Amino acid sequence: MTKEELLSKLKTIIEPYVQNQDGLHNISEDTNFIEDLEINSANLVDVILDVEDEFGIEIDNDGMDKMLTIKASIEVIRDKLAAK
Repeated sequence: MTKEELLSKLKTIIEPYVQNQDGLHNISEDTNFIEDLEINSANLVDVILDVEDEFGIEIDNDGMDKMLTIKASIEVIRDKLAAK
């Protein structure tokens, strides 16, 4: 799966939780879920659960702690997919 495909799927997953739509339209690898998209911490857990379901992976606490930006999330997802 390419980085663009991962980003597209990730964008679809986070869209319902985003409070700042301008941030979603200007999404980049440096986009921070909390600061730029205004996703609250409770919904961030929902994002993690949705990512696990979408990609058929399990994300441990270390992975969750890293998943604060698009770039970090893509790296965690890629690592977990590679380990399957």
